Amino acid sequence: MTPPLPRITEDQVQFTAIRAQGAGGQNVNKVSNAVHLRFAIHGSSLPEAVQQRLLALSDHRITTEGVVVIKAQTSRSLEQNKADALARLQALIDSVAVVPKPRKPTRPTLGSQRRRVEGKVSRGQVKTLRARVSGTD
Repeated sequence: MTPPLPRITEDQVQFTAIRAQGAGGQNVNKVSNAVHLRFAIHGSSLPEAVQQRLLALSDHRITTEGVVVIKAQTSRSLEQNKADALARLQALIDSVAVVPKPRKPTRPTLGSQRRRVEGKVSRGQVKTLRARVSGTD
């Protein structure tokens, strides 16, 4: 049985309301409905192994200090943007929460190696037939 995935609550993150970018008329210039979510990985309640896998990700949303920054601005509602940012953070954490299965190195079978070489030989013969015919005059 797999262990339950760690859940992130709103008290573990910091929300900052900012002005959204892009089209939207005067509403964009007046109202701060976009959200910056900041989540400190080191100070979180996540298990140590999950923290290490999260820090090992090469994701542009994770700073060098170990803070996840997510910007949500798809909705005109501040609450919906908060929920969207929290859901995206949870999806990021869920992606590293499951321990990856170790890879067992395998070798190609002898038959697959022979088929690959035969295919290369036949393609080479087709290309040879495309070459310019030299005159034997």
